[in-house]
Amino acid sequence: TTEIYTLSLHDALPIWESEYSSIISSSPAGRSVYAATGFATAVTCGRVSFVLGLQGPCATFNTACSASLIANHSSLRALQRLECTSALSAGVNMMFSAETMRGNALAGFTSITVRSHTFDARADGYGRGEAINAVVCERAEQIGGPGLIAEWCGSAVRQDGRSASLTAPNGQAQQGVLAASLADAQLSAAQMGVLEAHGTGTSLGDPIEASSLDTAVLSKRAPMSFVVAVCGIKANVGHAEPAAGLAGLLKLVHGLDNQRGAGNAQLHVLNPHVAAAFR
Repeated sequence: TTEIYTLSLHDALPIWESEYSSIISSSPAGRSVYAATGFATAVTCGRVSFVLGLQGPCATFNTACSASLIANHSSLRALQRLECTSALSAGVNMMFSAETMRGNALAGFTSITVRSHTFDARADGYGRGEAINAVVCERAEQIGGPGLIAEWCGSAVRQDGRSASLTAPNGQAQQGVLAASLADAQLSAAQMGVLEAHGTGTSLGDPIEASSLDTAVLSKRAPMSFVVAVCGIKANVGHAEPAAGLAGLLKLVHGLDNQRGAGNAQLHVLNPHVAAAFR
């Protein structure tokens, strides 16, 4: 709806790497005057503001898989600081190059089955996926009534710091960001009913994430409290890399709006290490 695109709208876009730039640069189009600015990640986000006529804060984020959620975190903070009246966060992942696929496979990131077996015993890496998504946020008092689809109560950002390797997660850092996000939202673990996990489908990452969820959330709930549904969109549509966070957010909001959640398409046998973490 056009009324949400005000002149004070915050524009945030995640950028990981551009496969498109390598394709264009090796073609006649690479000699175009537009190619020089078309490859610049700062211009990518600015171009959205240019087309829509937005004059609020504008930034491009590159934090790998978390990029689109970091963009939305920035949007939330801009709204809280009254830097804008509306905030647009977008994430895009499109696959153009076989070289990226080959590089990820050689590094051992991707699954030989081309699927993300989230929380499954077959977990051996993730399957890549594409996504184009966007979220518009406004202050609750500006919307109200039926126009309010979901309320964003809090947000937090952390880094793994030192861990076993470049890609190995740090369980303590994960527990910290979960606790910080609940504190920022002024909510308790007992109030959580559904959780969208990162859930890449790796033999190392899934159990660590499950253990972090148990320590920071599940263990702090009463024994007879209602069940927490743990979901993972990557099992259904693959890992959209920089756009993955917003893809999971939109899927979560859709499920809440319809009071139904999508099942885990790849979960056949629960990873025993995940089962142990979830108790």
